[in-house]
Amino acid sequence: MMNNFINPIIELAVILPGLLLTYLPMKHHLHISKAKLAVFSVLTSILLCVIGGSLCYFFKIGTIWVTIPILVITAISYQYTLKITPWKSISVLLAVCGSFSCINGVARAIDALLCPDNLSLWFGLEAGLIYNILCWMSVIISWYPATHAACDLLEYDSIAQTWYLFWILPTVFFALNLFMIPIIPGILYQGRILQIYIVVSLILLALLMLFYALFYLIAKSLNKNNRLKQENQFLSMQQTQYETLCSAIEETRQARHDMRHHFSTIATLTKRRDWQELEYYLAQAQEAIPDIELNLCDNPAVDAVIGHYAVLYKINDIPFSTEFDLPHKLPITEMELCLVLSNLLENALEASICTKPKKRHIRAQAYLHSNNIVLLTVENTFDGVIEEKNGILQSTKRRGNGIGVQSVRRIAEKNGGYCNIIWKNNVFCANILLRGEQN
Repeated sequence: MMNNFINPIIELAVILPGLLLTYLPMKHHLHISKAKLAVFSVLTSILLCVIGGSLCYFFKIGTIWVTIPILVITAISYQYTLKITPWKSISVLLAVCGSFSCINGVARAIDALLCPDNLSLWFGLEAGLIYNILCWMSVIISWYPATHAACDLLEYDSIAQTWYLFWILPTVFFALNLFMIPIIPGILYQGRILQIYIVVSLILLALLMLFYALFYLIAKSLNKNNRLKQENQFLSMQQTQYETLCSAIEETRQARHDMRHHFSTIATLTKRRDWQELEYYLAQAQEAIPDIELNLCDNPAVDAVIGHYAVLYKINDIPFSTEFDLPHKLPITEMELCLVLSNLLENALEASICTKPKKRHIRAQAYLHSNNIVLLTVENTFDGVIEEKNGILQSTKRRGNGIGVQSVRRIAEKNGGYCNIIWKNNVFCANILLRGEQN
């Protein structure tokens, strides 16, 4: 009798390794400390197992009927403890559920082999323990891929749309394993059904792992292509800024060459006291002076990004002021700084285009706060309303979270920096602290 009471609790105890596996890729996205998270997860898992197992025992129902509401409660708690979009967190949770459902099928076949007389709705004690051991083994085997490959996958912003479809794969495998559960346990012993059941369960598990690997490789390839595209874009910005600089140098050289002739003409008109002609000549000479304003800093990559957007702002008649005091060699990765800067300047451009011309203004500044910290501020005016949901800014171009702002926040918080975004009186201000990696 006591075994019958413990069996559903042991079967549901796989919640603990499952929950651990879901948190392994989330080391950069935790909303609470690891100590609080560990206590919360363990206590919640034990409580859900005991309550769920007790309901199964007293109401004589299979564990699947309490597993589904437990998954809903776990998903809500899981999202509450993370600083990440629900699409990614739920996809990770479903990925673990899909894997464990395949292991459940294997454990069900083992239960049929070890306990042929077990006609209850739950695994026997031996099969339940083996089920938990297999789940813990899967956690150990998946530890490195989860903390590296899966963790990197969550950092990819270029494949944000892919997360809207990924959940379908583990859901389908979960439904298949659910469909394979025999309504009458004794049917497994008829003919070769048990052997077929074991083979199909193993094949489903292998296929799911293969699909996960393929998804990772495809996502990695997409991210690599996106990074190459960004690098090419930055190179194009540098080329444009270089050509602009060369043009400015050439025009300045020509202006200096012509200056001697201008002084000679001005001196002649002054001696003649021909003030009207002198005024006319000065007006013409002033128009001939190159009207090129270059806001440069010592770092060529950042200089290229500033120059690129300065041209766009000038074309769209948007006042732009900058103050960049950055050295040639930065304590942080140039690519990450350029990504943050281009995202913020691009958002400022889009907001300013939708703002009345008289109200437009963009200000950007960046400087070294110490040998290891870069402080960056981008401020712009805007018209309209900024929407925020669960602490995440919403996109103005489509429904959903703003990917650009999320990318900025992720890069900023990567090495212990921060991203502070405020808006008040139609002024949007992003204050970013980027910290270099410690040697």
